[in-house]
Amino acid sequence: MTSYVEQRYQCHVDSLSPPERVARCAAMLKWTRDLLARQVISELGTMSDERLKWEVAKRMYGADPAARAIIDQRLTDVSP
Repeated sequence: MTSYVEQRYQCHVDSLSPPERVARCAAMLKWTRDLLARQVISELGTMSDERLKWEVAKRMYGADPAARAIIDQRLTDVSP
């Protein structure tokens, strides 16, 4: 059984056009990356934008061994 709030939310999402849905997904992805970037900076301190990008990627995709290997390689190539 879904709550009233969930039903209203689902109705709103169902009413979105495909471009609006893509925009919403992109906004949520940006929000997540920004959140992780703030956490990384809080834990590791300031760093170059390039390094921050890869540190965030490691948090997002680090559970995948293939992605982790690529990310770790890129981290060795960027400045601190």
